[in-house]
Amino acid sequence: MSSLTEARVSEVRAFNRFYTKVIGVLQAGLLDSPYSLTEVRVLFEIAHAGELETGELRALLDVDAGYLSRILARFENDGLVARRRSPHDARKQLVRLSPVGAATFDQLEKQAAGEIAVLLAGLTEEDQGRLVGGMTLIRRLLGDPAAAGREPYVIRSPRAGDLGWVVQRHGALYAEEYGWGLAFEQTVAGICAAWSPERDAGWIVEVDGERVGCVFCVRRDEETAQLRMLLVEPSARGLGIGQRLVGECLRHAREQGFKRMMLWTRDGLVSARRIYQAAGFALESEEKGEENGLMVTEQIWSREL
Repeated sequence: MSSLTEARVSEVRAFNRFYTKVIGVLQAGLLDSPYSLTEVRVLFEIAHAGELETGELRALLDVDAGYLSRILARFENDGLVARRRSPHDARKQLVRLSPVGAATFDQLEKQAAGEIAVLLAGLTEEDQGRLVGGMTLIRRLLGDPAAAGREPYVIRSPRAGDLGWVVQRHGALYAEEYGWGLAFEQTVAGICAAWSPERDAGWIVEVDGERVGCVFCVRRDEETAQLRMLLVEPSARGLGIGQRLVGECLRHAREQGFKRMMLWTRDGLVSARRIYQAAGFALESEEKGEENGLMVTEQIWSREL
């Protein structure tokens, strides 16, 4: 084992020790109940399935048959489960929660949700996003089927602090990639200043709690909405975020009764132009311009809704 692998193994084990302590796995009874983590998990699987064949339950949890049998026997003694022979195969046994078991599980669920809510309450909104995003990433990387189908990003409405980030990232990113200067950043700042959360709409994209993209939909006139300030960080490109954001703008504009959507862009923004074309926009007009001493071609694209 290489030194790098040893260090990573050590970090994973340190995380496991820390998190099991945080959620109380090592306590004699989970959630102040007389039941262990494994026993509560057995209740969870039965509750969500309604009724399970014991072999299926054993496969779901990957536990020893004898151990599972002892757990179910304890549950029967406590009045939490009922067992019966399968009508299709007398060799198989079906298990379900009794009314007492269902009530016990509901109480454990409420207590678990309450404890997690307290844990999250100690974090800022931004840190909560980072925490949940990191957990989803862990599940996806380690092959959890329930996480594999999820989008690797979160889309939300703008909140305090986001408009400053929009201005800063437009200024820094377009200066780095295209050589545009302070005048462009000032333009974006003006657009943000004119944006109204009561009248207009906007979306911020996060990956693992970090902002990586944005777009805004503003009222141009009674019939026309304008798509503005589409941005996707280089680290998040290739995830389909740009297409998704443009789609959100179009959906919102239709719901608000607009008949047409337009946008302003420049010919050098090739990736953005491909997204607009794929969404049904067509070039309406263009003219030469200048940005930070560089020649650019200003373009207006539009489409009917």
